[in-house]
Amino acid sequence: MDRVIVIGGGAAGMMAAVAAAESGGSVCLIEKNEKLGKKLFITGKGRCNVTNAGDRETLLANVCTNGKFLYSAFYDYDNRAVMEFLEREGCPLKTERGDRVFPVSDHSSDVIGAFQRALKRLGVKVLLNTRVKGLMLEGENGEERIAGVELADGRTLPADKCVVCTGGISYPATGSTGDGYRFAEETGHRLTERRPSLVPFNIREEWCRQLMGLTLKNVSVRLCCPPSREVYQGFGEMLFTHFGVSGPLILSASSFIGQKGRKTGKKADPGTEEGARLYIDLKPALDEEQLDRRLLRDFEENKNRQFKNALGGLFPMKLIPVMRDLSGIHPDKKVNEITREERRAFVGLIKNLPLTVAGLRGYEEAVITKGGVSVKDINPSTMESKKAGGLYFAGEVLDLDALTGGFNLQIAWSTGHLAGKCAGAPAGEI
Repeated sequence: MDRVIVIGGGAAGMMAAVAAAESGGSVCLIEKNEKLGKKLFITGKGRCNVTNAGDRETLLANVCTNGKFLYSAFYDYDNRAVMEFLEREGCPLKTERGDRVFPVSDHSSDVIGAFQRALKRLGVKVLLNTRVKGLMLEGENGEERIAGVELADGRTLPADKCVVCTGGISYPATGSTGDGYRFAEETGHRLTERRPSLVPFNIREEWCRQLMGLTLKNVSVRLCCPPSREVYQGFGEMLFTHFGVSGPLILSASSFIGQKGRKTGKKADPGTEEGARLYIDLKPALDEEQLDRRLLRDFEENKNRQFKNALGGLFPMKLIPVMRDLSGIHPDKKVNEITREERRAFVGLIKNLPLTVAGLRGYEEAVITKGGVSVKDINPSTMESKKAGGLYFAGEVLDLDALTGGFNLQIAWSTGHLAGKCAGAPAGEI
């Protein structure tokens, strides 16, 4: 029976520990926090969007980085397998808009509880409040393999296999402090550039602050990077904040912002292309001709009213002053005096409300970390390192990321299960 150590008690780590134990390994799960699943607990505002109910093609289509690497992991353990596992372990699920899957209770703690029950049933030893200082390898000349781990208190734990599931560096308060990147570098693995992703945008325009707290539903957003390259378009919901914009649409758009950071004073602006622009289509159900006819009808019904008082049927109350000011039309002008050119320009503004991206918010607000351990150093069929035998990586520590909607957690479940299954199986059975 192989001794398997799993480092990190988050989504990938708990799944890896379960799979390793089911495969016959003697498993020890090490977590530096006082409890398992600390980041999972706050996922989805505490509701935990555990996966997406779409088919495998949908799962792969929503992966932003290194999707082909995930073929084996997704086919080994897909969303149906995750859902069956959770329900079997006493966490009933429901599917909502966009095929997003949640616990029926809307409590992420029920997801964590399901894993805790499985870990206990399978006899996994769980060490909480325990920090791993580094990995121990044996052998040389390209024949290194895992021998165990060294703990921060000086103790060493021997192991035949080790699965690193330490996450990224987003939400550092939950313990995601990049330990796995250090373990990877110290054992000869390459790292790709890391930056916050699924994160809100800072916006330059001051009028954006006037809209703080306003949620727009059923709008379309385009993200364009210089010179005029459209890199993202999506439909859904967004939110104005005191610093800029957030919400599901914006978080997804952040995955497509420029890959290389630029210097702004003493700090690097993480992954923002100079001059990136967001364009909001406030009326995506109407093309410009249809919207122009809609405006004509509205103006005809309010022909004796001033422009500033004739927009109530078009926009939320909070948005009216901003659209009035940006239109360039004098607020006291009677709508029957508005020229065709003014009206057409207003249509263009409604269909393409522009915002200038000033930067991404930091890791404290990022759902995930983009970048990580290079998948070129990992065997996609087993999640085992190509640099050191018996060493596996899974979850957010790898250079893998996806859009919102349960897809990132599915990456964690799938890679964690594959790594754990292969680590726990006796030699020659994989």
